[in-house]
Amino acid sequence: MPKPIVVSIIESILFPDCSELYNCRGFAEFRVNSIRKAIALVKKQPVDYVMVEFFYAYSTNYSGIYKSNVEVLLVSLRKYSPNTKVIVLAKKKEMKFLNVLDAVDYPIHGVLQLPAPISGIEALFDIP
Repeated sequence: MPKPIVVSIIESILFPDCSELYNCRGFAEFRVNSIRKAIALVKKQPVDYVMVEFFYAYSTNYSGIYKSNVEVLLVSLRKYSPNTKVIVLAKKKEMKFLNVLDAVDYPIHGVLQLPAPISGIEALFDIP
């Protein structure tokens, strides 16, 4: 059986390093530094998990209609990797804007406030 695949989209220094957790769980990790690169990966091969930091667009919209970086990712996952579990990390001041993700019909597996403890992330991997 192949290893579960996790894509870590690391766009800030607040993103937790979960490499040790992934190794202990037998996951293969792909690290990218942009949503665009993550989308390119899932177009080639469906993945099991994506961990991404949420950024709200206060003054401009991503891709014209979107209000966050994560919405673009969710639209692509719906098409290319519909069974991927998405874990969203957000700063405290941006937690109140997470409802913009409801506009995209894709379930979020879990949300954690930054700085996110590794134990909280690990607990999300235990939820089916």
